[in-house]
Amino acid sequence: MSDTIFGKIIRGDIPSEFLYEDEHCIAINDIRPLAPVHVLIIPRRGIPRLVDAQASDQALLGHLMLVAAKLAEQLGVGEAFRLVVNNGADAGQTVFHLHLHIMGGRPFAEGHLAG
Repeated sequence: MSDTIFGKIIRGDIPSEFLYEDEHCIAINDIRPLAPVHVLIIPRRGIPRLVDAQASDQALLGHLMLVAAKLAEQLGVGEAFRLVVNNGADAGQTVFHLHLHIMGGRPFAEGHLAG
């Protein structure tokens, strides 16, 4: 497991309220939300970036997408949400433990991915 803040949250070293949890991933609220609903889905396996994923991670990546759809529905944004994966510092990734952002609860301007 990674030694990032997400690894520490997953291990319980840093307390956090899980909105969702299973054997493959957790979901928590983003501490700097860009939308009324802004949740992070974090795999328990510490893959630094999406480009670091291997063919053996295919099932995990698919699972994350299905969890995102389920959570979006539970959070009331199931018909209108944005799913974002930042890959690398130049793309805005600040924690190098792969994670998905679910954002919803407000309209998003065309062409603006995050804010």
